[in-house]
Amino acid sequence: MNGETATRRAVEWLAAAAPDPEECRQQWERNPLAVTLLPAGLHWDVLILAGTLGGLTLEVLTGLVDRPGPVLADFGDSRTGFLVPSGTAARWLGTGVRAAGRGTWIVVPYPGRRTGGVRWLVPPDGDGTLTDPVTLELAMHEAAARLADAHRSDGHR
Repeated sequence: MNGETATRRAVEWLAAAAPDPEECRQQWERNPLAVTLLPAGLHWDVLILAGTLGGLTLEVLTGLVDRPGPVLADFGDSRTGFLVPSGTAARWLGTGVRAAGRGTWIVVPYPGRRTGGVRWLVPPDGDGTLTDPVTLELAMHEAAARLADAHRSDGHR
């Protein structure tokens, strides 16, 4: 599948979560740099990690799976959002992770957007692939351990 077809499928998949899918598609067609608000909890939830932990978790995750689900980053990479199956937010017990599920809205850029404020680190594939929360939790633990080791190493210098 070429990049244009993949992006078109990703637009359709994301727009299906919108209250008005056609309006969502039209907004992105008019301006691919636009962002839209989409409700979490219908097709996916989002687990949001702050700071360096998010980027390092994505690095670990890509070593564990062939392709993670969609991953968002905000301006300055201060937060990283992993799209996970709906219902995950309601069951999430981990600390230091913001869970966005039913009743919350997420700022979502056009699927082909990899630069700018809110952007995709891993764009949606259009098939509905999401990150498994158990695998994500393992990646978070490994990333946190690496950060702790780095912090200890810096403290001993």
